[in-house]
Amino acid sequence: MSVSGSYFVYILASRKHGTLYIGVTNNLRARLELHRSGRGSEFVRKYGVTRLVYVEEYASPEEAIRREKQLKNWHRDWKIRLIEEDNPDWSDLSHLL
Repeated sequence: MSVSGSYFVYILASRKHGTLYIGVTNNLRARLELHRSGRGSEFVRKYGVTRLVYVEEYASPEEAIRREKQLKNWHRDWKIRLIEEDNPDWSDLSHLL
């Protein structure tokens, strides 16, 4: 998941079925470190949203940003269903980076 030239849309959660955060980055490992240190976003820091539960990879920033915006407009239950298709236990996927 850390291929050079790749862009990632990711979902963080505070816990299973907890608060969700959707973001986009070209360096998922570094972005996750920022979030976990409290420097990534005010929302993430405020709600303790640091568990990486879902990732999609894209070749271009335009594709990734388009998908991020799409997911942000989805209903919450659609997002939960998407996460649980690949990660039913809501395990932290950061060990895969």
